[in-house]
Amino acid sequence: MDDVFKDEVLTFDDDLNKNSILEKYGENLSTKKYITNPAIARDDEIEKTILTMLTPDKSAILVGKAGIGKTAIVEGIAYKIQKNDVPNAIKGYDIIKVNTSSLLGKYVNEYGDEELRISVLLKEVEKASNVILFIDEIHTLVIESRNSGIDFVNAFKPALSRGDVKVIGATTVDEYNQYLIRDKAFLRRFEKIDVEEPSAQTTVKILMGTYPKIENQMNVKLAYSSYVIENIMKFIVDMTSEYKRVYELGSRYPDNALSLLSKAFSYAKFDNSKYVTFKHFYKAIMNCQSVYSDVIKKEAEKFKVQFKDFLEKENVDLNDY
Repeated sequence: MDDVFKDEVLTFDDDLNKNSILEKYGENLSTKKYITNPAIARDDEIEKTILTMLTPDKSAILVGKAGIGKTAIVEGIAYKIQKNDVPNAIKGYDIIKVNTSSLLGKYVNEYGDEELRISVLLKEVEKASNVILFIDEIHTLVIESRNSGIDFVNAFKPALSRGDVKVIGATTVDEYNQYLIRDKAFLRRFEKIDVEEPSAQTTVKILMGTYPKIENQMNVKLAYSSYVIENIMKFIVDMTSEYKRVYELGSRYPDNALSLLSKAFSYAKFDNSKYVTFKHFYKAIMNCQSVYSDVIKKEAEKFKVQFKDFLEKENVDLNDY
């Protein structure tokens, strides 16, 4: 049956096909192509999340500050599923990411009866029996329950209680305390897993493990040995440390460091260069928006000293930036 759109109403087919909410509005993280492990140094959080998913009648909520890699942890579980590096009980599972906003409309079935998308979604998950839902910013279930007139929270409770639907949610500490902690009946279905900001040393490891993915995405390579690249990564991580960040705007490890690294790649791409060089890193440093302007000046001088030989060898005119 073809999709029929009218006032956010979509026809319903009982089979998991192109008309399925899971397939139409969800992103299957278990079939996503991963160039590198998306959850480097997050083995503890991954183990806790998987243990929770194996526990009857329990789902998981990852709680931590913005930019510290909560989504990466879920992708890390999907990556392990791809590699068959998970307990037998969840081998072959699909982790489907869905956004609350995509569940606001209705379905109309072949008999002309309307049904809430959220209800259809839950039926599909129960029928599939090998699906884990990932709801990023899970606190939006509470917000949309208030604003849309669709009670998402109570719609989930029965299936969660029976263990027929498994969910991994993610939210920040502030939003967990503001929206979720008030609904104790909803939270009883979940195990809270605290996700801490990685250390500087761990963030260097994350950058070292992630840059091949950025190389693949941008079709641009880093032009240096592993030793030099590691020193660049250490510089980036030090430059974006906690007290150098713009308050409440500078994000956290590893997101802020990854953003600065990606910007260097973007400058290389802009120059039509096949390689990221020290010129591109210097540009990225001088135009970094996540740290204070006085920090940029100090870090730029440190960069000139630490990598003087490379800058001179590459004839980088530092006065241009």
